Amino acid sequence: MKSSSPSSSSTSINIDIDKLFFEMDEISILYNFSSLDYLLKDIRVIYLRDFEISIRPLIFISAKEGDMTSIPRWISVILSEHGVVEIHDEDQLSYIKRALNRERISQSHMLSTIEPDFYARVNNYLQSLEEKDRESLIVALNPFIASRLQKIVKLSASSPLVPELEEKLSIEEKLLYENFYNMTSKFKKLVLKIE
Repeated sequence: MKSSSPSSSSTSINIDIDKLFFEMDEISILYNFSSLDYLLKDIRVIYLRDFEISIRPLIFISAKEGDMTSIPRWISVILSEHGVVEIHDEDQLSYIKRALNRERISQSHMLSTIEPDFYARVNNYLQSLEEKDRESLIVALNPFIASRLQKIVKLSASSPLVPELEEKLSIEEKLLYENFYNMTSKFKKLVLKIE
């Protein structure tokens, strides 16, 4: 059996990072980093059976049935699918519904507060749903997103992002707000011939 040389194996996984990021817009890049950050955060799990795994230096888990520990979310998902752990996380559907309700009852010129990783959490939850439930939640999310976009556009047309408003936005919305503000400022300068 032929062994492959180091150079041939390294070229097979060679990735042009510059090209990868060049093809993505800023909001997509931020969203991907937010999603990765969310999956890397620890979550509490209870082990349903004795379990041990070692993939040094990244992963080492040794637990007995009934142990409760914290592990990265991405590992918890894999272990849960294999019946190794029970995930103890906030009820994601309740979390999403609370956010939708807060936005629905907020005044037309006020944004409700969402977590910086809100959309990453929503997307992660959507991926875990059956198609019918996923479609139902997407239908409920559409007015939420439309409302937030309208408010961001209105607010960004009149003022730069201030700390009180920034803490109410997801990381993607912050960038969107700043982009809208810059575009509207340039537009006003152009049409009003402001130097």
